[in-house]
Amino acid sequence: MTDGDSRPGKSKPALLIVGHGTRSAGGVSQFQTFVDLVRTRAGGTPVDGGFIELSRPPVADVVARFVAAGQHRLAVVPLTLVAAGHAKGDIPAALARERARHPGLDYTYGRPLGPHPTLLAALDERIATVCSRAERAETTVLLVSRGSTDPDANAEVAKVARLLWEGRGFAGVEPAFISLAEPGVPAGLDRCARLGASRIVVAPYFLFTGVLPDRVIAQARGWAARNPTVDLRCAGLLGDHDGLVDLVLERFHEALDGDIRMNCDTCLYRVALPGFEHRVGAPQTPHDHPDDPTHPHGHHQHHGHGHHPHPAPIT
Repeated sequence: MTDGDSRPGKSKPALLIVGHGTRSAGGVSQFQTFVDLVRTRAGGTPVDGGFIELSRPPVADVVARFVAAGQHRLAVVPLTLVAAGHAKGDIPAALARERARHPGLDYTYGRPLGPHPTLLAALDERIATVCSRAERAETTVLLVSRGSTDPDANAEVAKVARLLWEGRGFAGVEPAFISLAEPGVPAGLDRCARLGASRIVVAPYFLFTGVLPDRVIAQARGWAARNPTVDLRCAGLLGDHDGLVDLVLERFHEALDGDIRMNCDTCLYRVALPGFEHRVGAPQTPHDHPDDPTHPHGHHQHHGHGHHPHPAPIT
């Protein structure tokens, strides 16, 4: 683990931003633009970013660049909205592998971005572009997240939905998921309609464009075509919101100061939740990235995200 001191002989800590990865060239470009924005705002702190799968550059390449530049102290921020398998397992496992590859590498691991007031403000602003304040009392929001096999992560989305509802004047806010968890988008919209919604705003809880956010919009529009009496609108994604740059830097400084404040009370790797007892203390291994030289195959593999989340056993 690292700290933030600058004693002689110790390099200044660098910020490594880690994303999941996407097959969308637009999503990769938006991620890279975001990393550039953080670098500009970071006041001389070295900043770089990479992915655990699907997209270049892999984390291995980014760490190698840092090490080649003489940078051996990293604070790592996972660019994820919830603490699911990627943030809890895949990214820490990838970092443990890099430390084995680069003796002397030292890192501290920050927490995911959400839940956080900045994200709620960004959601509020995105919704405001398609729904006026005067319309809110008769508008229900469907907050759509990625979805996870981790019940704790799905519960975080439900918490965000409730926090978005409180004090903002909406008729209601309901959570839904595009994969791995229920309700899905059509079922979530059905629920909103049964609760009496005549106007629904679908708010994708995603940072950047990609296959899953595109699927959210496609499913929402398909439902709207089958339900023409409901006024359905779709809000934009969060990624270019200026406050997110400050939030990443906040997570960076938390990591340097050791102020992580993770909630482990309902973590399925530590607590025997009903139906998930076998996940307690499960060994964690990193994703294989096709652009990592140790990857056993010469092409991209599809990870179905029903996979086991992948550091060493969590204790």
